[in-house]
Amino acid sequence: MKHAIVTGGAGLIGAELCTALQMADYEVACFDIRQAPAGIRSFLCDVSDEAAVAAGFAELGWESLDLLVNNAGIASPDFGPITDLSLDQWRMVTDSHLTAAFLMTRAAVPLMGEGASIVNVLSTRAFMSEKNTEAYAASKGGLFGLTHALAVSLGPKIRVNGIAPGWITRDTDLRPEDHAQHPVGRVGRPEDVAKAVLYLASAGFVTGEVLTLDGGMSRKMIYAE
Repeated sequence: MKHAIVTGGAGLIGAELCTALQMADYEVACFDIRQAPAGIRSFLCDVSDEAAVAAGFAELGWESLDLLVNNAGIASPDFGPITDLSLDQWRMVTDSHLTAAFLMTRAAVPLMGEGASIVNVLSTRAFMSEKNTEAYAASKGGLFGLTHALAVSLGPKIRVNGIAPGWITRDTDLRPEDHAQHPVGRVGRPEDVAKAVLYLASAGFVTGEVLTLDGGMSRKMIYAE
């Protein structure tokens, strides 16, 4: 059986990733500060903390790892104006995304053999922004750089790719215009991300890439009426 770790596996996207990977015959471990979905092996772990990551891997006890999905991170992008953003807030956000991915990858690589894969979950906010999202955008932009750097450093043994989701939700109470601003005609769902992760985990000739997963929204030119 193949083995996969998903960080942030208790959240909206992470829970779907855990379930989809389990259905694809992976043994899945969730590293999160919250409990994983039922049936998923759960490790309560702050993945931005070096000691906690080391303890989590020691408790895990696996001798091999086929897939690491770095999905954890504070999801609220708006921390107010840059003049009000404290250093502690900046570090809290960037550590939850970028430092966590570094720590988890560093711990995972010794367990990964030929053909293993890492998928980093970015956001379209790595390439476009709303105001007052500097810490979040910088974190996701940093993951973009980390992805291609790791692909070069770890290849050909390990492939490293990323996914940049746009608007992903399970909310069914959306307006028609919310869907219409996506060229595919709808807002994204967590299973869209899971399918992309499964693709990248098996795409043997793809590395160093970031797949934008936003229904074409970031390709649509917008003019004021």
